[in-house]
Amino acid sequence: MSEHRRSEAALELVGVTAGYGRSMVLHDVSLTVPNGGAVALMGHNGAGKTTLLRVAVGLLSVRSGKILLYGEDVTKLRPSARVKRAGLGYVPQGQLCFPQMTTRENLELVTTDRKALDEVLQTFPALTGLLSRRAGLLSGGQRQQLAIARTLLTKPKMLILDEPTEGIQPNVVAEIEQVIVSLTQRGDLSVLLVEQHVGFALRSTGGYSVLESGRITATGTGGAEAIDSVRAAMAV
Repeated sequence: MSEHRRSEAALELVGVTAGYGRSMVLHDVSLTVPNGGAVALMGHNGAGKTTLLRVAVGLLSVRSGKILLYGEDVTKLRPSARVKRAGLGYVPQGQLCFPQMTTRENLELVTTDRKALDEVLQTFPALTGLLSRRAGLLSGGQRQQLAIARTLLTKPKMLILDEPTEGIQPNVVAEIEQVIVSLTQRGDLSVLLVEQHVGFALRSTGGYSVLESGRITATGTGGAEAIDSVRAAMAV
């Protein structure tokens, strides 16, 4: 049995304090994403959500605390090592792509394996008819699907998504929600989703944490029934 299967948690932040210069943004934060599960991290702008993701990925060092991926302490590992050793995939804000390259070329930067490309296009069928179009000419929703698809081609075990619905039209939001749900239902992918769209986040995940002023102020089980609780926690 693999190490990924033996660990009950895909990602753990344990007592993490981190920030920039002398300014601390996260204060003794602990958060767990279960192996094969999905957790939503929510909070207002400036709460520290993106800082937390940068810490998890390894783009920002912690001042105290530790980061575990599948039970392994990766606190001091660089992002590339976390990707290689623990199958970490990260889709940052901004629908990132190479705008002068076609959709196909963007995907083939990761792999030219036909089977892998076909699988990811089955996940995002809207991209199939856009393979020859320059990525810079795609809509925001199409670029977001491309960004997620490109990351999925790396075969991550732990996927981190930062605000995937930002600036996206509602019909594409629904498609991305369906993708997240279907991926986590397979049981071989864990997801940490940072999102301000409360309904989308809770429908897509099995648990949530609310981050305010760099501290976790509420946690619970996901699902539509938790919407009122989360909105109340975020209103405090």
